[in-house]
Amino acid sequence: MNIQIKRACACVAGVSLALTLVACGGSGESSGGSSSGQPVATKSDTTSGAAFDPAKSVEPIKFNSKGAVTENDGTIDLSSVSNGVVLARAKNSSRLKFVVICGEMTYNYDLPGDNTPITCPINMGDGSYTFAIMRNTGDKNYVQTTVATQDVKLDTEFAPFVHPNLFCNYTNDSACVKKARELTSDVENVGEAVQAVCTYIVDNVVYDTDKARELGTVTGYVPDPDETFTTNKGICFDYASLGAAMLRCVGIPTKVITGYVTPKDLYHAWIMVYIDGSWTSVKFSVDPRSWSRVDLTFGSDSSSEEFVGNGTSYTERYVF
Repeated sequence: MNIQIKRACACVAGVSLALTLVACGGSGESSGGSSSGQPVATKSDTTSGAAFDPAKSVEPIKFNSKGAVTENDGTIDLSSVSNGVVLARAKNSSRLKFVVICGEMTYNYDLPGDNTPITCPINMGDGSYTFAIMRNTGDKNYVQTTVATQDVKLDTEFAPFVHPNLFCNYTNDSACVKKARELTSDVENVGEAVQAVCTYIVDNVVYDTDKARELGTVTGYVPDPDETFTTNKGICFDYASLGAAMLRCVGIPTKVITGYVTPKDLYHAWIMVYIDGSWTSVKFSVDPRSWSRVDLTFGSDSSSEEFVGNGTSYTERYVF
């Protein structure tokens, strides 16, 4: 067992599975890079940018068993790492984790034991990655069952953030995808496309305080963009997942971020968008050719500071 896998085992066996604690209202110690300040309010509502050219296909990358690493009833598909995703599946009755490691950073994902594949982002840039399927052996202890290593060179830095993945799952048939294309069918520039999608979500999705309280102590929650779109309600992770799905499906690179917000280090989720253009409104400010924060939950009039903070300081923890 190499040193990277030892570190993965320690992370899985310990209490650092914070990426699964996604219901707003939780608290914890801040870590990682921080950024402060909700975009300053302005009276204008303007957009700019390159002519909008929506993506034509958003089908998820499918599991490819040819050339994949298979060991002990687990398979890791590395065929699409340059496109920004890695896929894994396994057949086992025990609880499973899929671990992605690059440098000093580790991501842990719940992996179904019924051979259903999951798609995870290659979200730590170019570099040497280790991927491992881990099987629970009791309590919080896990052992490695399948491992693969790969030197990754992404096609572009945006590759992980224009495809569906576990926390931003959609297809061409998704209702939210059809709505996103309807909303952007007549827009003139990329800033207007971001405006159309984000304004729709803020105006139509209501913050679900009951769900936030229910999930406050639950781990492993995975948002469903179409469910949020259909019910018109959700928690912060639902807002972020829906926003990312609707923007990615029309070709706009979008990160789903989880981390902490003031006050009280509330655990929260938001999105970052990158466009060759801008959108400035009372609630949001998207700058050209840079990653700009858009906190759709905070922008919703139905949100509560009890669950989403006051929008003055953000600390990123995980990126999907």
